[in-house]
Amino acid sequence: MATQNIETKVENLIQPIIQNLGYELYDVQYLKEGKDYYLRITIDKKEGITIEDCENVNRAIDEILDESDFISTAYFLEVSSPGLERMLRKPWHFEKQIGNQIQVKLFQAIEKQKELQGILIEYKENELKLQINEKLIKIEKKNIAVAKTVADIF
Repeated sequence: MATQNIETKVENLIQPIIQNLGYELYDVQYLKEGKDYYLRITIDKKEGITIEDCENVNRAIDEILDESDFISTAYFLEVSSPGLERMLRKPWHFEKQIGNQIQVKLFQAIEKQKELQGILIEYKENELKLQINEKLIKIEKKNIAVAKTVADIF
């Protein structure tokens, strides 16, 4: 089964459980690192996420995931918070960050740069616009290797 299909199935399965516990399901990633597979569930709430929150969600979804049995390979289940610098993968992740500083790593350079940081001005299905200083840069979504928020810690 394709990774994206597994992520969507897991998301549909656990979304109501996570919401009933009072959390937002931020992301689901199923990936292979080395010889091991990981199912990473990222949760959020306004007040921030604690270790206890992660444990509560892990307990609530672990058995249901095992019973559903649509992941045939052995995997490690990880539940965590999105952190200060959040990965931006879904359309609503980008939409929520309009007006904020983000960092984008590209597959192909734009103006001789493969890493850009600026204010997200606009997000559409296939492209986004970043304002870097006085310049507006259009970036095709398919050219984005990684996008994340930039923590303003000062």
